[in-house]
Amino acid sequence: MNILILGSDGYLGWPTAMRFSGGGHEVTVVDNYFRRRVSAELDVEPLFPVPNLVERARRWRELTGREIKVVIGDLTDASFTRSLFDGSAKPVFGEGAWGGPPDTVVHYAEQPSAPYSMLDHKTSSFTIFNNLMATTNLVFAVRDLSPSTHIIKLGTMGEYGTPNIAIEEGWLDIEHKGRKDRFLFPRAAGSIYHTTKIMDTDLLWFAARMWGMRVTDLMQGPVYGLETDETAMDESFRPFFNYDEIFGTVVNRFVVQAVAGHPLTVYGKGGQTRGYLNLKDTLQCVCLAAGHPVGAGELKIYNQITETFSVNELAEKIRKVGVGMGFPVEIKSIENPRKEKEEHYYDPVYTGLKDMGLKPHLLTDDVMAGMFETVIKNRGNIKAHKIFRGVKW
Repeated sequence: MNILILGSDGYLGWPTAMRFSGGGHEVTVVDNYFRRRVSAELDVEPLFPVPNLVERARRWRELTGREIKVVIGDLTDASFTRSLFDGSAKPVFGEGAWGGPPDTVVHYAEQPSAPYSMLDHKTSSFTIFNNLMATTNLVFAVRDLSPSTHIIKLGTMGEYGTPNIAIEEGWLDIEHKGRKDRFLFPRAAGSIYHTTKIMDTDLLWFAARMWGMRVTDLMQGPVYGLETDETAMDESFRPFFNYDEIFGTVVNRFVVQAVAGHPLTVYGKGGQTRGYLNLKDTLQCVCLAAGHPVGAGELKIYNQITETFSVNELAEKIRKVGVGMGFPVEIKSIENPRKEKEEHYYDPVYTGLKDMGLKPHLLTDDVMAGMFETVIKNRGNIKAHKIFRGVKW
């Protein structure tokens, strides 16, 4: 397939590009380096430096003989977005003729942080504009220039909130006053970022319903880990590993805190329960979705997680592994800076991707020990002031 990956410089984007390229697909990656710029502005750079897309694509070609084309630009610019579908985009790396409109677009290109979206009015406004305009411009480009393209959109389990019923995979069948119908599962966002993701889903459902677009929306939980088959080839292929509260996911953050001798920051009662998955499984899920394109006018939704944990359970698992590796890990409950339920029912359904062939990599002690080893090698880069700043909402 000819695959276009939007937001390819991020934690998930570059590993996804390598996976598809290694599988023989023609891959073009797009980014505007937002995360790099903001990480520097907020002094929350990742644990180790990550080469830019051109440097990584060059190294990938040296090692594999495969070429990943790199395009730098801003998807909130409609003309730039359209250039990715009409052949007028100018790669900064990669040669050869344009392969035509993409068969599949993987859409990661959004401001990905709930805490960033809640810092202040400026960051909230940016999150709304950036995320919704990127999706809007993509939808219109596909409608006008490549209507058969399959859009794979990264959603979030955070769209659902924590309802007191089982969370079905995107849809809910309702019987009301003797009549039945099917609706998108009710959503209850906990941040401006999550609100934009809800609006993305609504926009994509509109495009499928009204324009016959083909869309798969992957409701992903927090991701952890660094290792994939491709990142093991060369250290320069490792994705961003943030340990701050702006861009760092909770498992990655807790491992760094354990190595740094910082108490694990459990918010409030620690009963907040979510679905998690290994970075390796994100790649599996996206590839499965690409290999099973939906029909025209269809919005297919999968809950992309492999197991659920409360924050307390995660903290205890990491404490156990850390102590076993010689670190005196302390767990400390702090006042919750977020407005959220700290004890709640949580029962998400996540069978769709498993039925398609997903083979989960679970959060075992060995997996966590591997993460500890990576952090230990880079412990000299840990800056204590980046770990916690108390973003409140």
